Amino acid sequence: MLRTSILQKVSSPTLNEMCCFVPFDCSIQKRWKKPVDSAQTRLENRTRDLKLDKLMNQLKKLRLVMGVHELMAKRRGHYTSVQLLSRWKHMVGLNTEIGDFLHKYPHIFETYIHPVKKNLCCKLSQKMIDLIAEEARVIRASEFTVVQRLRKLLMMSTLGTLNLHALWLSRRELGLPDDFRDSVIPKYPDCFRVELPDTLVLISRDASLAEAEIEKWREKEYREKWLGEHETKYAFPIQFPTGFKIEKGSRERLKNWQMLPYTKPYEKKHVIRICNVLRFEKCAVGILHEFLSLTVEKMVEVERLSHYRRDFSMEVNVRELILKHPGIFYISTKGSTQTVFLREAYSKGCLIEPNPVYAVRRKMLDLVSLGCRNTNHKRRLEQLDERCDKQYNGDLVAQMAECHDEEHIMEDLCSSSLHSDEEDAE
Repeated sequence: MLRTSILQKVSSPTLNEMCCFVPFDCSIQKRWKKPVDSAQTRLENRTRDLKLDKLMNQLKKLRLVMGVHELMAKRRGHYTSVQLLSRWKHMVGLNTEIGDFLHKYPHIFETYIHPVKKNLCCKLSQKMIDLIAEEARVIRASEFTVVQRLRKLLMMSTLGTLNLHALWLSRRELGLPDDFRDSVIPKYPDCFRVELPDTLVLISRDASLAEAEIEKWREKEYREKWLGEHETKYAFPIQFPTGFKIEKGSRERLKNWQMLPYTKPYEKKHVIRICNVLRFEKCAVGILHEFLSLTVEKMVEVERLSHYRRDFSMEVNVRELILKHPGIFYISTKGSTQTVFLREAYSKGCLIEPNPVYAVRRKMLDLVSLGCRNTNHKRRLEQLDERCDKQYNGDLVAQMAECHDEEHIMEDLCSSSLHSDEEDAE
């Protein structure tokens, strides 16, 4: 026992000796870890644009409403029972009860008891139906613009071809009708044709369409601001968001990047060497900028852009490219999706140069944003009309007078009716 105790004392070091000779002790010092620099961290640490994020929150509500409308439109009579909609809510992406969702938008959905089946049903309000019909009418009226947009997209592609499925997925962003394959493409056999499997092929190029939207801005900058040609020939408009911090040396790099030559979207594509990565990335920026300029609302989901990478020869990480140029693009993660905006086209959350399709969709967005406001007055007027119809079936003058006493409306019509009665009495 004496021998074992002596061996233990000799072989086991003391606590002070361990603290002196151990090179790293987690309780004394902390290891420095290099921060992870990935696309996800750059997406989380980007400078937010509150106006565009707020717009995306409103557009998410509109997309849910339009999703419910598409489910109702497939039913005969364009109405659906609330019980059936509750089974389909996950197809739209609803996380709340369908009853709460319908009551949240009384200006869009109307609930009623079916006269025969005696179950609770819902349908779209007349105001929303009129807006949907107006949007379809405006899209049909702008057929010439749609054809030009398709030709420009085909001219921008490397081989003059586009996937029809990719166009169908982004039909709402491009302002295309739902049946554009049957209603638009067969009318213009001199411009494009359809080849199997689902490929749209350009037949003839138009030199007058081979001008990018950015060229108009460059010409305006060259004339109005008296800048040199080398400063505006390959430049892009830069608008950093509020609160954006420019790092040291970024201004000089941005100035050199603005003057860097690149292959423009409608120029003939040629293979760029791998060593010239900046020119390759700037070419992709020009294609993405032109694609967003051709959309109706100057925005598109990032996921939709992946369908055009091969056709436009954008063999880059699109999300990395967008995050690398925060002065040109803005990516928003609101609305359970990632959407890229063309920053120069927006001011205070609104499009600077609106178009007819955008104007109709803005009316829909305002109707969705109205929520439950201005509904009590509407319900009182509906109840008043029902009472007037039941109580007065033949006497229109008494009906108008009663409505005037209760709700103070239709004052001019009542006064004209009273004057006519006095003349008859005389």
